[in-house]
Amino acid sequence: MTTAGLSIATWNVNSLRRRIESIGWLSDEAGPDIICLQETKVTDDLCPGDALSKHGYPFQAHVGMKGYNGVAIISRLPLRNIEVRSWCEREDARHIFAIIDTGSYLGEIEVHSVYVPAGGDIPDPLVNPKFEHKLSFLSELSHWWAARGAGTRQIMVGDFNIAPLESDVWSHERLKRTVTHTEIEIAHLASLQKSAHWVDAIRLFHPADEPVYTWWSYRAADWELVNKGRRLDHIWISDDLAEHADGITVFRETRDWTPPSDHVPVILSLK
Repeated sequence: MTTAGLSIATWNVNSLRRRIESIGWLSDEAGPDIICLQETKVTDDLCPGDALSKHGYPFQAHVGMKGYNGVAIISRLPLRNIEVRSWCEREDARHIFAIIDTGSYLGEIEVHSVYVPAGGDIPDPLVNPKFEHKLSFLSELSHWWAARGAGTRQIMVGDFNIAPLESDVWSHERLKRTVTHTEIEIAHLASLQKSAHWVDAIRLFHPADEPVYTWWSYRAADWELVNKGRRLDHIWISDDLAEHADGITVFRETRDWTPPSDHVPVILSLK
């Protein structure tokens, strides 16, 4: 980081150990100061900390499990007050946060990396336990943030597994009854955003009617040509950081890296 600002990325890597070389490429090409990761799919004892350090991220906070979930914060700047939160009475490695001292006028920033449950295929909590878990997770997280109150110098990022706007999916009509874009999920995400007065940083730079996607299914032979994407990855910031927001990059190039994740990094620059 320079005195000019700070950059923070969020990326569902879909297996950290498979994507460790890609972390290095992202560091070389985009140089984010902080990367929040989701779906690391590795236990803490096997997390490739030395490799992350070699790629420029010696400060690391990780909570993971074998083959599923897992979240991390890796940073060029020291982390402190690292905390893991568990929701819905499950210790399933979906929320970690820490305080980062930027060493600049931005001061200390509390950064959260969150992985919201996907929710399965049937958008009915009465018949689909995975969907019920997703809604409960969002509800508990909302109540927690409401109890904390709207804070200052806070960032919450991650794979929220919800594309809230019509422009966040390739076809609103085709997907409005599909998990990630249903009315009930969108309402729960809106409650979460309201709970701490979060600002959707991506939409500071892209109008609400402009399509923005961060995920493309592995099923498409040519993902870019077909372009059936969704915006599942989000960067939310507290009100006081909005004036410092300097740009958003959806780093689409990574979708063609080998091996690819179906998500691409989103990078916020703060001036």
